Amino acid sequence: MLGQPFNPTGVSSSTGRPTGHFSAPSWDITEIIGRFQNASNATFLAKTDLGQRVVYKPERGQRQLYDFDCQTLPAREILTFEVARAAGLDCVPETLPVEGPFGPGSGQLFIEEDEEFDPAPLINEADPRLWRIVTLDLIINNADRKAGHLIADQTGKIWCIDHGLTLHARPKLRTVMWSFSGKALPAPMVESLRSLQEGLRSHLYDRAAQLLSREEADALTERVEMLIERPVHPLPPHDRPPLPWPLW
Repeated sequence: MLGQPFNPTGVSSSTGRPTGHFSAPSWDITEIIGRFQNASNATFLAKTDLGQRVVYKPERGQRQLYDFDCQTLPAREILTFEVARAAGLDCVPETLPVEGPFGPGSGQLFIEEDEEFDPAPLINEADPRLWRIVTLDLIINNADRKAGHLIADQTGKIWCIDHGLTLHARPKLRTVMWSFSGKALPAPMVESLRSLQEGLRSHLYDRAAQLLSREEADALTERVEMLIERPVHPLPPHDRPPLPWPLW
């Protein structure tokens, strides 16, 4: 089961009944500023009703993939932010459901990038500053962690973006950050995992099941439990491609 079509309102379009007990905050897109020409899916710089600039990814602009239902990609972006927030990792820009001129989708706060930032040396050296992102990728089973998905803002803070290919029920980890293989997760990351585990027990499991599926919510819970039991970054797999393509 790959998940259900993205539903930002929590109400079934066929029955009108709630699909869960959540009333998540959301934004309305009021203006399209431009389009990101190099994005693989329809991706726009937009302005919300509150005046923020966001990266708007409408559901209907996502191309079909063999292992991910394109209708669920915005929900995966949103759930990744909620997972990172529950874990206290603070590495994903705020990402909310949006309604816009091209239909429902995800909206992520736009980060003014430091154009001089080069993540390659940090990746190659397994720089400890990346542990928040590395840990998140293990949690969300990131199938597409490219180097270009790491950005720095004008203060030097490192963020990670582009999380549509995440949270699959089957192992899918594809990342450029295998330099962390075999390394023990630092104690603060284990504490983040415990915080996330509490969040899953209290509300986040149901939220994941609402946005995606119970199968994927179960898999998320199991990954967190396994990382708490053995907080070590895995080695690259031999039965599937370990790297995304392109790498950047």
